[in-house]
Amino acid sequence: MTYSIIGTGAIGGYYGGRLMKAGREVHFLLHTDYEYVKAHGLQIDSCDGDFHLDNVRAYDSTRDMPKTDVVLVCLKSTNNHLLASMLKPIVDDDTTVVLIQNGIGLEADLQETFPQLHIVAGLAFICSGKIAPGHIDHQCYGHINLGNYSCPEEPFARLLSDLQDAGIKAAEVPYAEARWKKAVWNMPFNGMTVALNTSTDRLLKNPHTRRLIYDQMLEVIGAAQALGVTGIDPAFADEMMAMTDAMVPYSPSMKLDFDHCRPMEIPYLYSRPIAEAAKAGFAMPKLAMLEAELQFIQSKNQA
Repeated sequence: MTYSIIGTGAIGGYYGGRLMKAGREVHFLLHTDYEYVKAHGLQIDSCDGDFHLDNVRAYDSTRDMPKTDVVLVCLKSTNNHLLASMLKPIVDDDTTVVLIQNGIGLEADLQETFPQLHIVAGLAFICSGKIAPGHIDHQCYGHINLGNYSCPEEPFARLLSDLQDAGIKAAEVPYAEARWKKAVWNMPFNGMTVALNTSTDRLLKNPHTRRLIYDQMLEVIGAAQALGVTGIDPAFADEMMAMTDAMVPYSPSMKLDFDHCRPMEIPYLYSRPIAEAAKAGFAMPKLAMLEAELQFIQSKNQA
């Protein structure tokens, strides 16, 4: 299958780079890095082995890109208001779009805009950052769970196989389970690193914030269960705590957005899941308080 990467940053650069290295035809949409990558290619520094890609198919507009079988959307969800115009030139009724984004409700909103589109949720568990133009630093992890939202079985199976053939640990998980399991980590750590201006390791080393993080995880799990999501229980919070203990000190994507005075992904990461849980009669008081704090911080940043 052929691929387009919408948003060639820390995530899109890594997964797209892996696919290209494995011999797949990959087209990369870039913004500030366009001229550099077109001239110099992509450099991936990875804990699994460094590699460089020359002759990258680079574009600065989707109007110039061909239609491909699969589109990996690796933009921040704060840019999703641009998706309709960006995707229109490169998709048709047989295109599979994978939303490698954080939050709840993303697929439903995109399906409303493109009713015939084949949509898959991509939940990346990866520590990766862009450290220079065309230069990705992959520090640890890298696996991705795929939750099938509206994709036929055959193209979904081919997508999964292509990712695995590219050396990416990819697995199919039930859609709702995938989204809510990712939220178990994202909702506590993204917001707390911003609210307390710190990193993941420091949050877990302090007994007070460690307990708060754990309680927030249990709120997410409780919300998922109230919404009828299966395959997720309190033991998953213990797994996420242990996984984060083993990680290198890390600043999540929302913390990096805050540090660079960019809009934060509050709507899909906090407002939407809290509202969905409320519809099911489940309150998330600790995370609702964190959402209010983040809204206040963002209003100051944008003032």
